[in-house]
Amino acid sequence: MTSSPHVLIIVQNLPVPLDRRVWLECRALTNAGYEVSVICPKGPGDPAYQLLDGVHLYKYAPPPQAEGALGYAWEFLYCWVRTALLSVKVRARRRFHVMQACNPPDTYWALALLWRLGGVKFVFDHHDLNPEVFLSRFGEPKGIAGKAQYRILKWLERRTFRTANRVTSTNTSYQKIAWTRGDVPPEHTTVVRSGPDTTVMRPVEGVDELRRGGKHLVAYLGIMGPQDGVDGVLEVARRVVFDRGRTDVRFALLGFGDCLEDLKKQASAWGLDPYVEFTGRVGPEQITRYLSTSSVGLGPDPLSPLNDVSTMNKTMEYMAYALPVVTYRLQETVVSAGECAVLVEPGDVEGFTTSLLDLLDDAERRARLGFEGRRRCEAVLDWRPQAENYVAVFDGLTGFASRGPFPDGRPELGAGTDQWGNKMIDVSDDAVLRAFAVTRTGE
Repeated sequence: MTSSPHVLIIVQNLPVPLDRRVWLECRALTNAGYEVSVICPKGPGDPAYQLLDGVHLYKYAPPPQAEGALGYAWEFLYCWVRTALLSVKVRARRRFHVMQACNPPDTYWALALLWRLGGVKFVFDHHDLNPEVFLSRFGEPKGIAGKAQYRILKWLERRTFRTANRVTSTNTSYQKIAWTRGDVPPEHTTVVRSGPDTTVMRPVEGVDELRRGGKHLVAYLGIMGPQDGVDGVLEVARRVVFDRGRTDVRFALLGFGDCLEDLKKQASAWGLDPYVEFTGRVGPEQITRYLSTSSVGLGPDPLSPLNDVSTMNKTMEYMAYALPVVTYRLQETVVSAGECAVLVEPGDVEGFTTSLLDLLDDAERRARLGFEGRRRCEAVLDWRPQAENYVAVFDGLTGFASRGPFPDGRPELGAGTDQWGNKMIDVSDDAVLRAFAVTRTGE
């Protein structure tokens, strides 16, 4: 193919560009010469259509929050129909050659089958293990209804795998599931990790006001659902402040999800409001400032069938900002962090609390972990080689001779000012980066 191919990307879980992985994928494709359209739910204040950085965004009003099996079924049906209608609208503007669906849910294989009649190829971007999500939330099903729901989830997953022309997996654990549970030929799968773009995610001089009078700020970044363990952050905060008497520590919880309001109520009930801040939904500027100011990033995800084999983006994003990490020892978290995190045995809340305080009180160790984490991100976890793998999938499917996701090469990483006016740290200088990892300033 010599003309620019058109790729349609479908996302139901998050709006774009809030979904950082999908936005990185969009930018990789457009930089390589593809035209990209996205269908996703609206975020607050989002228009129904927007052309953003060359990406066509088509958005529909999200359904009310689902409750129970019937509620989730209605949500999936509503989103599927709205997406199908918008796909016709995208096609009316210009024919698309490849459709990519990002799960959850595993329902868009049916739409891919319809568009296959017009010659459209299907890429499954495997973000979540929905059968494991079910097991992690509800345990092994025992009743008729639970067993039926679990079987349906596994059937939908199999249909998605078998419909896909290619599967992109976020890690090797997911790739192996595509091979074994999905019967996908190994040559049709590609690992595309959700690594941070370290030329964009890079530390700036910390903002003292974000510490709200404390000596140390501790951060959590991510979704706040039942399986994410954010209630464990509040338990650690309670022990730090009241059991250990450390009123010099503040906690910032960045993100949103089904549990956010309950978490706020729990924090208030425990008297943690002076020490814990809930920011709600955050964008790149807020993430940069909070993670550049914080002394430690937290990975509270409990051991579960899902979490153990899932890549936690927040771990890598903390490391990109030279932020030391305290996290539970999960299989894929260890793969991401290597030797650059403090690992605690799953479920040991007291050990987690002690490890956090020990790290806050050890400036030299924070410097080493922060420095090594940033360097590991640049050398091993960076999005740039992942983007090359990702674009190669579409080049292979379409026959398009793309110019690659980074035609302009790698930008300089010296000091300067970012787009929001923050003073960037010269991460190319080892001494400057080590000093920043402790002080969180530019001095």
